[in-house]
Amino acid sequence: MRIIPIYRWNKGLHSMNLSYKNFMNQPWAGGVTLLACVIVAMLLANLPATAHLYHEFLETELSMHIMSPDGAIDWVFPQDMTVEKFINDILMVIFFFTVGLEIKREVVCGELSSVKKALLPVIAAAGGMAFPALIYVLFNQGTSTIGGWGIPTATDIAFAVGIMSILGNKVPISLKIFLTALAIADDLGAILVVALFYGGDINFMLLGIAILLLVGIFIMNKLGEKRMMYYLIPAIAVWFLFYYSGIHSTMSGVVMAFMIPMDARFSRAYLNRSNHKYLTRIAKYDDAEYEEGVPFPNGPQRHCLRRMSYINNNSIGMSYRLEHSLNPWVNFLIMPIFALANAGVVIPDVSFFNIFQALPGLDNVGYVGMGVFFGLLLGKPIGITIASFIAIKCKIGAMPANATWKMLFAVACLGGIGFTMSIFVDTLSFGELDAQVTDTLRSSGKIAVLMGSLCAGILGSILISFFHKLEKGKN
Repeated sequence: MRIIPIYRWNKGLHSMNLSYKNFMNQPWAGGVTLLACVIVAMLLANLPATAHLYHEFLETELSMHIMSPDGAIDWVFPQDMTVEKFINDILMVIFFFTVGLEIKREVVCGELSSVKKALLPVIAAAGGMAFPALIYVLFNQGTSTIGGWGIPTATDIAFAVGIMSILGNKVPISLKIFLTALAIADDLGAILVVALFYGGDINFMLLGIAILLLVGIFIMNKLGEKRMMYYLIPAIAVWFLFYYSGIHSTMSGVVMAFMIPMDARFSRAYLNRSNHKYLTRIAKYDDAEYEEGVPFPNGPQRHCLRRMSYINNNSIGMSYRLEHSLNPWVNFLIMPIFALANAGVVIPDVSFFNIFQALPGLDNVGYVGMGVFFGLLLGKPIGITIASFIAIKCKIGAMPANATWKMLFAVACLGGIGFTMSIFVDTLSFGELDAQVTDTLRSSGKIAVLMGSLCAGILGSILISFFHKLEKGKN
């Protein structure tokens, strides 16, 4: 038996912890994690030993059934809640909440904070949504699958930013900022698409109550309330009202994100005065006259440190604090769980990967796979480039610094990576059809999203490397 000295064991744990944190801080880490989860989900859904357990677990009922002994009360809450719906309707609310916080930050003080900064990426994002939808419609016009037009309209910021970070200085910084801002504007567009076109039958009474509650939260924000619990409790009520009103429940996360105050509770002057006061007290209590023998920090010093921690924490706006706290959980827990639950497509045979043919055995069904695949691979870069060209030539926006049209098109190809939001929209599409047909169409759409995103990422990377080499050769 080999004995490892305790200091070496602690050093090893510390090294592992640092490695884990270093991995999480890499811009490509989220994309790599998602890709790994996609592969695991595909294996779980198709291996004979795990396929049944995988689908049975996702369909496990989570609803609470409350019934009184006399049968007068018989209440199921939430209705028809399974593991898969819990992930898509509850966990993804947190994802949309963080997306909303990010959009709000960019609109208030980031790349979308002024008309001059926002116009080009916003117009480019609009073009990058319109062209994929148009291509999808061309392949599915007059069929029952026309409703899936929203699937290829989204850009996945995690994968796009991850690939740009791997490519390093081959991509001009201005174009990295452009694509990031475009993806944020694109997220907002995708949110509007889901809210307007992929909800259910609307219960206007519940929606009206939700709007009144949101108005009350907005007034509370304007009156200067900055304590988190006064936003958390109403957020749960808003989710409940959205869930039963027919508006997709994830939209409650976006709406609540815009209600969260960005201003800090304590000003910089108050922070400076308080820190000085409590640091003076901590020094004063060093002698520990009435707590002799107690090492630092003694009782009074702990009180001072807790108070300083509270003031320092509240000197950062609630919106920033929540975004910073939630991002690791969203990137490395919620989105991977979403991928595990939704990317597990059953592949009956190899021909299922042939997205360039109509699905056999289904009537009045268009080419879902081709519409999604070409929408992402061609529609996205063409739409982004044409919209950017019109905006720049009309002097509505300015060409990003040190960028060429070739490189802008190459970066726009990365906009065709539409993983998270595209799969999410796919899970909402074709719901009006027969259940078995819906499952088949959604599976086909997911395969097309994965293949289209993969090809878009490869094409964009090759073009960026090629154009960078050409430009470097000229210089």
